[in-house]
Amino acid sequence: MATHRRIKVNQSGQVTVVTFNDSKIIDEQEIQEFGQELYDLVEREDRKKIILNFGNVEFLSSAALGKLIGFDKRVKQHGAELMLSNIRPEIYEVFAITKLTKLFEIKDDEADALAAI
Repeated sequence: MATHRRIKVNQSGQVTVVTFNDSKIIDEQEIQEFGQELYDLVEREDRKKIILNFGNVEFLSSAALGKLIGFDKRVKQHGAELMLSNIRPEIYEVFAITKLTKLFEIKDDEADALAAI
């Protein structure tokens, strides 16, 4: 299994739960690293059900949002499922304004996401 610097990966049955180590995801290098770590989950490790838990995240840059959109495309290309959870209201507002709430399935908390995926 790969080592992860930007994310923490846990397994709950068939579901991979990813939490972010950084509270602010704004630095370009960090975004590239977490993006590659996420891509590896579906491309190298063949994970099929993934929940991204944003509980630790206080701020996301637009570049980080772009990386998440790219990750969603990779997930779909590999026939996997993606769900987001624990998004703070101020970040959720950005998802709503940018219409990303239509792209991503978002649950209030990890338990709801685990029940739905």
